[in-house]
Amino acid sequence: MTGAGAPGPPGGVVDSHHHLWDAVRAEYPWMTGPFEPLRRVYGPADLAPSLVRNDVVATVVVQARADLAETEELLACARRTSFLAGVVGWADLTSARWRDDVAGLTAGPGGERLVGLRHGAADEPDPAWLLRDDVGRNLRELAGLGLTFDLEITVRELPAAIALVGRHPDVRFVVDHGAKPPIATGGVPDWAPGVTALAAAPNVWCKLSGLVTEADWAGWATADLRPYVDTLLTAFGPARLMFGSDWPVCELVAGYDAVLAAAADCLAGLSTAERDQVFARTATEFYGLFYGLRTPHPSTDPGATR
Repeated sequence: MTGAGAPGPPGGVVDSHHHLWDAVRAEYPWMTGPFEPLRRVYGPADLAPSLVRNDVVATVVVQARADLAETEELLACARRTSFLAGVVGWADLTSARWRDDVAGLTAGPGGERLVGLRHGAADEPDPAWLLRDDVGRNLRELAGLGLTFDLEITVRELPAAIALVGRHPDVRFVVDHGAKPPIATGGVPDWAPGVTALAAAPNVWCKLSGLVTEADWAGWATADLRPYVDTLLTAFGPARLMFGSDWPVCELVAGYDAVLAAAADCLAGLSTAERDQVFARTATEFYGLFYGLRTPHPSTDPGATR
């Protein structure tokens, strides 16, 4: 499935996108239907063996619930977990208290590891939710706070995202999961032109992540992903493309090793320096990560779930 002969990352991988949660204790409304198997605990100790096995030296954990408390817990977890170099959290972009909420996150335990924010625009009924006036007022402040914004979007939200990044040229945006191309159905005509137009803005990066869950869960192959990876690589180039595992969501389709190997296979034609860029340097530069450990450790508190 993954092309064992393909050259892998040069070493020292940085995973720009994964999650941690305790879905037994807290509610995650999206964990229904085919996502129901994810309704369990996924903590640092569950992820650590995959990181050690694949020479992943640092990661960015990303929110999975629209809840300040979850972000506070992720930040506290990052403070005591060596490999968690950054946290992409959540704060209500429609709220007049948004600035105070973000200040509270940065002032709390682990607040120095808050590197960005995210909101699930794809879950909003309005495809132009990103262009709301209140959202725009708060997003405008991100650059001054040294924070980035993850665009969790699909093809439906691409027009709004293209307009958004033009309105906020000082804010650094990153597209999660390549804007979720519907690979299993052969894609849609609007996806490639949309991501290409989005990439034309110099303040937009992209994550090479989450593609296996957009493919056929029962019979995906690396060859199914390659045309979409090629489009993203052409649009963004190695300097604005970063690897992300989307663990543990990827576990519904493929394990960590298989996801990383598929990405390496799709990028096998790049030079060593270009592969190092995608697998480590882009995420480090985009999020401003600081890390120094070659071998990650699960946590000073192995029982931690966040």
